[in-house]
Amino acid sequence: MELRQLEYFVAVAEERNFTRAAERVHVAQPAISAQIARLEREVGQRLLDRSRRETRLTAAGDAMLPHVRAALSAVANARLAVDELAQLVRGTVTLGTVTSHDVDIPALLADFHHAHPAVEITLSTDNSDALIDDVQSGALDSAIVSVGSDEVPSGLAVEVVTDEAIDAAVCLDDPWAGRTSIGLARLVERQLIALPTGAGIRAQLERACTAAGLKPNVAFEASTPGALAELAARGLGVAILPQSVSRTHPGLTPIAIKPELRGRLVFAWRSSGPMSPAARVLVEMARRLLR
Repeated sequence: MELRQLEYFVAVAEERNFTRAAERVHVAQPAISAQIARLEREVGQRLLDRSRRETRLTAAGDAMLPHVRAALSAVANARLAVDELAQLVRGTVTLGTVTSHDVDIPALLADFHHAHPAVEITLSTDNSDALIDDVQSGALDSAIVSVGSDEVPSGLAVEVVTDEAIDAAVCLDDPWAGRTSIGLARLVERQLIALPTGAGIRAQLERACTAAGLKPNVAFEASTPGALAELAARGLGVAILPQSVSRTHPGLTPIAIKPELRGRLVFAWRSSGPMSPAARVLVEMARRLLR
């Protein structure tokens, strides 16, 4: 009993016609007839009733069909398993990240490379908006991005890295250095130091200001929270920073923003659609690391 005989049998059973079945499997009709006849001789029973205008299954054929389908499905799954193993040997994975976070990316990639040394790894950096677009489109397998509190971008699944408040921060001799909180209306009166447009924290600030009918006055931009903190420490304005930076920098006084702004850093990947075996392994390794 050969696989092609089983495939031809299923094709004829579903098409109920030898000619259409031949077109479906891309072989000549006499070849299908000959292989079905051989299959019938092997099982010792007629499987198809050819006496009518439309070919139908006999009782034996009807009994055999689900088992043949199961056998072909098992073969397809076996091939898929081998293909997936091959992709783990010679595949590629693409990971994107914002420039500032506490995830030990070198350790993650080193562990992955040790387990799958032939897989090519590509690491890139960008702002959160661009990275989210790339994961959604399939240009990236996964990314570390900043999003709003409780926000999950469409089509993505996430593992939370951090979830913290967003502060204003000023140098130690700034007129606001004694304040413990500040409202948005007062905040936008000052020159602000913020991440570029497209960054998650900048998006949270702009969204809150738009909702309040305000416009932030961003005078300086820098690509990392650390750089923002240094600019603010030199008296160049009010930095918009994650709390973990504003409250640990020795040259800054943190000021809580009211109403509170929060930002989350998440590891994101597509929640549906195709994903290579290598990418699935990297995602699972990252999730274990974050937990």
